[in-house]
Amino acid sequence: MKYGFVKVAAAVPTVKVADVEYNVQQIESLIAQAEGRGIEIIVFPELSVTGYTCQDLFKEQVLLDRAESAILTLLDFTRKLDIISIVGVPIVINGLLYNCAAVIQGGSLLGIVPKTYLPNYAEFYEKRWFASAQDLNPSEIYFAGSQIAVSADPKLFVTSDGVKFGIEICEDVWAPIPPSNNLAVAGADIIFNLSASNEVLGKHAYLKSLLAQQSARTICGYVYASCGFGESTQDAVYGGNALIFENGHQLVEGSRFSFQPQIQNCQVDVEKLRVERRQNTTFINAQRGAHATEIICKPVAPRDFELQREINPHPFIPKAEDMQSTCEEILNIQVGGLAKRLYHINASKAVIGISGGLDSTLALLVTVKTFDKLGLDRKGIIGITMPGFGTTDRTHNNAVKLMETLGVTIREISIAKAVTQHFADIGHDINVHDVTYENAQARERTQILMDVANKENAIVIGTGDLSELALGWATYNGDHMSMYGVNAGVPKTLIRYLVSFVAGEMATETLLDIVDTPISPELIPADEHGNIKQKTEDLVGPYELHDFFLYYFLRYGFSPKKIFLLAQRAFCTPSPVGGREEFYTEDVVKKWLTTFCRRFFTQQFKRSCMPDGPKVGSVSLSPRGDWRMPSDASYTLWLKECENL
Repeated sequence: MKYGFVKVAAAVPTVKVADVEYNVQQIESLIAQAEGRGIEIIVFPELSVTGYTCQDLFKEQVLLDRAESAILTLLDFTRKLDIISIVGVPIVINGLLYNCAAVIQGGSLLGIVPKTYLPNYAEFYEKRWFASAQDLNPSEIYFAGSQIAVSADPKLFVTSDGVKFGIEICEDVWAPIPPSNNLAVAGADIIFNLSASNEVLGKHAYLKSLLAQQSARTICGYVYASCGFGESTQDAVYGGNALIFENGHQLVEGSRFSFQPQIQNCQVDVEKLRVERRQNTTFINAQRGAHATEIICKPVAPRDFELQREINPHPFIPKAEDMQSTCEEILNIQVGGLAKRLYHINASKAVIGISGGLDSTLALLVTVKTFDKLGLDRKGIIGITMPGFGTTDRTHNNAVKLMETLGVTIREISIAKAVTQHFADIGHDINVHDVTYENAQARERTQILMDVANKENAIVIGTGDLSELALGWATYNGDHMSMYGVNAGVPKTLIRYLVSFVAGEMATETLLDIVDTPISPELIPADEHGNIKQKTEDLVGPYELHDFFLYYFLRYGFSPKKIFLLAQRAFCTPSPVGGREEFYTEDVVKKWLTTFCRRFFTQQFKRSCMPDGPKVGSVSLSPRGDWRMPSDASYTLWLKECENL
């Protein structure tokens, strides 16, 4: 394990029923391939040594003896290998036959795990041949040249890197209370399942749903290997499932109904899983009384590490197939929050500053949807344009056109005269375009919004987003403040998609042009051609990078070192998720990651007094919700790590 990643695999070998020598050769071949790929733990299907569908042949001593000899063969084969292999084998213990998983590493038999739940319905008759783990009394047996303790007690295997894994077999995961429940709360990071599940119509979809749910419920990695073509005898057809899940998310799916052997592998992020567990008090409470016997695996030499897992560069943005439903859900959450606030204070009017940018556009769209749902007149929404020294014709015209299209009340109040007077009052040179020059404009706009709201008995709708809150990219007591911030839980990268989604619904060119407009506070005069001169991303960095940093910093508490590793994969490689055409250099990523860490710490004071606003996703910066941080915390540790990237 390095950076928290463990490389695991689900293997589906070709099988000949009852042909142990052939089956072992196939297992050995896949183990060798897996070792060459740097896989740390590999799991094979249920009863993979003999074949699952031997039926009454499991009563034949010659088959059982040869199965034991096969384990000896595998022990000898793996003597110089580091990989941990989990294979299925029938084992006689105290006169009873058990359907077992044998855990092998470096020529040693580390442990034996018998199956607990035996299906005996429909096409399954396992109780005809096997006893359950529940029938097993603790004892020591001599098997495959090894003296080994066996019992029904749950077992955790611990690698030399401290990764803990547990095992269950096929039907176990289908049970009302799977063994993996206890294994996970006892500390298992990953569950491996040896299976022989046949295919019938609809079963595959249900299986994936079951495994996704179980990995989510237990906050673990789940690796599932089920037998394939060679087991398809008589009436049962086996598809050869190789599936890997991580906390409810499918990472890998093999090719079903393949006639060829396969290894499906990926890197499971154990560190991420452990963070999730630490943060989940329900999981912590469930750990009370959980127990398992720990078995220590053999030490292995450190390996070279390469991140092979695909990393989504835009973790806040939903998948294309989920885009419509996700956008609708987000808008409904925003509308629901604002509707409650309006209802609670008995307000029928709202005031919004409309700049023609993304944030104010989304806030206006949400407010309109809220008024419509509450049955309020859209004219009660007072949209105010407040042109200043940097306002361009493009953004001003888009703001006015949008308000006209939506049928809200339009007001225009120039701030130029008031700010000029303010500069004179405080003795500031209007030609000096510093932070005073910029912030005075933002605060003047906020004052106008607040005073109009007081005059109209209305509520001021905040437009600032999650990304700006993270970076502190807002004027304190300026656009930082409102009476309800509808965008507080929405990152900048997602806002663009939300506005685009509504643009598709409304079929308006104005919204599409707003989406294409460079992000800017427009606090610096335009260039000689009247175009936006002050572009936010030139100053503070690309929002897609900052949103990426924010997600992994806040959601999982990852260090700059690990975030940089993930960002390299997402933004600096030629084929990341999403088929990016442009890439960032490592130096650029380092620069903006350092900026993110510095600004995130120094700007906490703004977040400590931010207005109410709806939580939308899994990441929130509200001091009343997900994030509680001292305003004066030191960023030394984080910046030092950035310096050493």
